[in-house]
Amino acid sequence: MAANTQKTEGRARKRAIPWVMLGLWVAVLALVGPFAGKTSDVQQDRAVDYLPVSADSTQVAKIQDQLPGGEATELVLVYHRDGGLTAADKATAQSQVEEIAAAHKLTHTPEPVTAKSGDTLFYPVASNEPGTDEKLRDAFVASVREVADGSGGLSVDVGGSGAYAADASEVFNSLDGPLLYTTVAVVAILLILIYRSPFLWLVPLIVAGVADALSLAVTYGLHNAFDITVSGQSTGIMTVLVFGAGTDYALLLIARYREELRVKERPLDAMASALRGCGPAILASSGTVAVGMLCLLAADLNSSRGMGPTAAVGVLCALVAMTTLLPALLVLFGRRVFWPLIPAFGSQPKQRRSLFGAMGTSVRRRPLAVLATSALVLGALALGAFNLSGSVKQEDSFTKTPEAVRAMTTLADAFPERSSQPITVLAPTGEAAQVLAEAKGVEGVAAVEQGRSNAEWTELAVTAVAPPQSAGETATIEELRSTLDSSLVGGVSAQQLDLTETSARDTGVVVPIVLISVLLILIVLLRSLVAPLLLIAAVVAVWGAALGIGGLVFEPVFGFEGSDPGLALLSFVFLVALGVDYGIFLMHRMREEVLKGQDTQTAALTALRTTGAVIASAGLVLAATFGVLMNMPLVQLVEMGFVIAVGVLLDTFLVRTYLVTSASMALGRKVWWPGPLSKRPEPALPEREREPVGSL
Repeated sequence: MAANTQKTEGRARKRAIPWVMLGLWVAVLALVGPFAGKTSDVQQDRAVDYLPVSADSTQVAKIQDQLPGGEATELVLVYHRDGGLTAADKATAQSQVEEIAAAHKLTHTPEPVTAKSGDTLFYPVASNEPGTDEKLRDAFVASVREVADGSGGLSVDVGGSGAYAADASEVFNSLDGPLLYTTVAVVAILLILIYRSPFLWLVPLIVAGVADALSLAVTYGLHNAFDITVSGQSTGIMTVLVFGAGTDYALLLIARYREELRVKERPLDAMASALRGCGPAILASSGTVAVGMLCLLAADLNSSRGMGPTAAVGVLCALVAMTTLLPALLVLFGRRVFWPLIPAFGSQPKQRRSLFGAMGTSVRRRPLAVLATSALVLGALALGAFNLSGSVKQEDSFTKTPEAVRAMTTLADAFPERSSQPITVLAPTGEAAQVLAEAKGVEGVAAVEQGRSNAEWTELAVTAVAPPQSAGETATIEELRSTLDSSLVGGVSAQQLDLTETSARDTGVVVPIVLISVLLILIVLLRSLVAPLLLIAAVVAVWGAALGIGGLVFEPVFGFEGSDPGLALLSFVFLVALGVDYGIFLMHRMREEVLKGQDTQTAALTALRTTGAVIASAGLVLAATFGVLMNMPLVQLVEMGFVIAVGVLLDTFLVRTYLVTSASMALGRKVWWPGPLSKRPEPALPEREREPVGSL
């Protein structure tokens, strides 16, 4: 009697586990929910916020804020008419500027500057009213634009540093909503197609949304605790990663859970078995991705270093949600969540011809030929990376040209004799006159004007002969830095130069750290050296091929004028970490089959057949979620989304299916060297089992 009572109580406790887990998640959401929406308040999206603290241009920007009038919002009102400005146009411009001056307290009375061609004039306008408050700055810019309006062939654009900052802020602030909605829609459509159920697709989607909210709240907390850089780019990619990687984990878990429901009567017991079966692989996969992301902490670039912990938080939140909340919801809903394809207890799944089994059979016939062909294809595609153009200019970093960029383009065309974007030199105040004279003598300098000053620093505006962000201007900046030892050289063009140089340095530092870290994890997991080296070589080949395809389409097809300096590094980290995921699932299953006594070729085919469909689905989801970034208004996000999406597809359908499988077959037991599996002799199989089979 007592034994029966204990057994009943034990079952009751087990049945309570899903409800307890659901209650814990409700409490967690109630606690962190209010902080999830605050992440946008701490985003830093100015170009200078992406740079390392040690960069000259970073120091210049900070010192400028401390100079008299450094908090001013500076604008340029540009008036243009093809064929020449009329007297009425000039009167309109003057009246609009007077209206702006009457509505706002300006630092000086704006005076017009007219181009020699007579078709363009501009008014410099600046105000201290907004101070350093970005919302007040944006409101000031919007107010000026409301007044500065053209008609009848007269174009009026408001540019300048303040307008550019407002336009950039608007773009970054607009990312969150569209990115989230588009990602959710894409994942929902794919899950409906994969599960063919009117209910099941909602469960992982809701859990991914919960994980995203949790990751935003944790990111906000990390920013407050450790001052990590949070940017629109990093939070956008984090959302994509949560939905992409989280859905991958859900697909693997649900597939295993469906299998267990056929052999376990109670859903709770089936879920426990499913978690024991695929939990270690999911844990290893997410851990590898998180470690890879955290390697970005070694980067010197603020944006890259901040993305490391942000992306790692996203992956870990997805892991926790998909291995706790998702199982609880699935158990509570029971078998009916799979309707109409409910896996009944004791039933057998329909036997279908396996596409991946057939592909594996073709690999088995000629593994060396398949391996060589796969390697040649990836190598040929990688050559396209040489077609990648130089770093994208700041004004070309938007997919749609904002008003501030149009204004500066008009100025550059109308005033070819003067740069529309001066180089800033900060000289020690006591040496300002000497530095000014030295700067005038630097090759490539057209003019130097003294600006604001305080007790420590004096600002000099240097006009280069070459146009902004050209090779000639870059040479001038480098010459100024080498000549003016005691001064700091900054400004927009210098920021872009520092961004490019720092990105190159980070690539050389972070890439080896990522490779070593991921390799060590794989060695421990697979208990081999050859298999981990094979997987690392495969994902590096994928990265090179994906970057090469990007080089072939970015400028000719998309019309981009350059590539993001951080593209190579960030795409490498993501593709290596995410690509190794699928390699882990394949090789881990292959190792299980070898331990059961299969020969290496058969184990490779079994692993490909059993993991093929679910990993293909996961790859499609992950590629589609990163593909969402291609719909965003920033060139760096479009390029990032394209390269990662293409890389994931290459890894899913070419590298994992053909390259890794054929290499494993060609190497045989040596793929597990120097582990104990490499020392086992291949089992002797009957002749009929050695022949390739048409369907596995």
